[in-house]
Amino acid sequence: MNSDETTGHLRGPLALLGAGAMGSAILEAVLAGGQIAAADVRITTLDPAAADRWRERGVHVADDNAAAVAGARLVIVAVKPADVPTVLDSICAALPTDAAAESAQERCLVVSIAAGVRLATLAQHLPPGTPAVRVMPNTPALIGEGMSALSPGEHAGERDVAVATALLAACGQVVVVPEKQQDAVTAISGSGPAYVFAVAEALIDAGVLLGLPRPTAAQLATQTLAGAALMLRESGQHPSLLREQVTSPGGTTAAGLREFDRHALKSTIIAAAEAAHERSRQLGG
Repeated sequence: MNSDETTGHLRGPLALLGAGAMGSAILEAVLAGGQIAAADVRITTLDPAAADRWRERGVHVADDNAAAVAGARLVIVAVKPADVPTVLDSICAALPTDAAAESAQERCLVVSIAAGVRLATLAQHLPPGTPAVRVMPNTPALIGEGMSALSPGEHAGERDVAVATALLAACGQVVVVPEKQQDAVTAISGSGPAYVFAVAEALIDAGVLLGLPRPTAAQLATQTLAGAALMLRESGQHPSLLREQVTSPGGTTAAGLREFDRHALKSTIIAAAEAAHERSRQLGG
């Protein structure tokens, strides 16, 4: 199995197909956490510089995808979404034909972090019975503060979900959702960092407009957003309650929030999420 009972303990060999930013972030996290040894990892990448960096870390860089996954217990598919079918077709012969077997030597879990690629597509291009998990991570995983939502396929059991959760928890928080919610996940946590960066950009520009040096405005805006997000997470309180605590009657915050209401900021954010949801649905086919 890929885990010791239901603990989600990672055991190699692990294959990473596509060592781009997100795939590398996950691998860095599991190596740093001691969940797996570099010697138990095999990767493929089209980037010669990345290949050299990983070789220096003791990771084996395979010549092709099939060689990387041969004998692997866990395969992470981190290539571009359009390339997933071709990549999966190239590794089919190297994966166990009876992937649902209970033998530790035979079972292999495939975890796809390719955005928008549905479980049906994974199943179509993998050997029958292969346990697969679809994941939507986000870019804060690059600093260990990611938010990942995973959806198990038909043949993925509790232990497979535990392994995928342990893998992703190395670089942030994880939730398990039915696949039908993945488009909504994409709209909120997948695209969400860009919304936050847009707010940060606006706050910085406002600070400059009001006479602050840009570095000072950037520091104020960045730390304010980081602190507010941490306060929201750590307090467990509803955001409306936290907002009220900052808003004195007739004060500066109330004046600013009045402009939010006047320009329908809340409705705009909801509309943006709806647009992202619809686009995710279209891209998924």
